[in-house]
Amino acid sequence: MGVRRIREFNCALLEKWCWRLLVDRDNLWFRVLSARYSVKDGRLCEGGRDVSVWWRDICTLRAHGWFHGHVSRSVGDDKNTLFGTDVWVGGVSLRDRFNRLYDLSMLKEKSVFSMCTLGWGNEGATWSWRRRLFAWEDGLVGELRLLLQNVTLQVTKEDR
Repeated sequence: MGVRRIREFNCALLEKWCWRLLVDRDNLWFRVLSARYSVKDGRLCEGGRDVSVWWRDICTLRAHGWFHGHVSRSVGDDKNTLFGTDVWVGGVSLRDRFNRLYDLSMLKEKSVFSMCTLGWGNEGATWSWRRRLFAWEDGLVGELRLLLQNVTLQVTKEDR
């Protein structure tokens, strides 16, 4: 083939698969990977010891490689952006910033769009918890609501 740097070429092809994991979720290959490795928090799981070398390399690139540090998301209508796990407001995921609330939430795998539709005001259905919150956890909810109060979705533009 005439490819001199086979390692870099292989990484580039694997990174292309990482990209496809983000943008081509409606294709047959994504459904096959979902059935094989399952989906948690809206992302394909890494799997166990019996995964293929190809899948292990992709998971490593997604988590620690060049791809992880150099790809960003441009949000629009937020239909493809996960509320808790994707970085979409404040520079860090809400799971990382409000870990306790994420653990208590009953709506972990919802998109930003669906959470906004449910309503993230005082009485919105977005705030569905596994149990009644303690007073200090209510303070975290207030901080989260404050962060979300100026968020406006761009319904005419898709996420990319």
